[in-house]
Amino acid sequence: MRYICLIYTNEAQDAQATEAEQQANMGAYYGFTEAINKAGVNKGGDALMPTSMATTVRVRDGKTVTTDGPFAETKEQLGGFYMLECANLDEAIEWAAKIPGAAIGSVEVRPVMEFN
Repeated sequence: MRYICLIYTNEAQDAQATEAEQQANMGAYYGFTEAINKAGVNKGGDALMPTSMATTVRVRDGKTVTTDGPFAETKEQLGGFYMLECANLDEAIEWAAKIPGAAIGSVEVRPVMEFN
């Protein structure tokens, strides 16, 4: 079954990281990606641009309305994701706990609905 791991961290705190901290964090992500590739569970993933680059789209009374940024004000913002192919939720949680963002933010693990 496929699981999406949504990585949430605090953008304001992330922006204050030193160059060395940023490089260490990226190294940790590269290491995690290498591990899931080697295990054969990686089905994709990417980092996202900051929420300042986001646009929220709503349709109200047949009209498209857009606003800058995400819909909700939260302490943590969605910063990226991994799509994993795992035998079960327990395996997906084991991998999610190894995502570097889990140590400073949170990782939401959600099964992907299969339509075939």
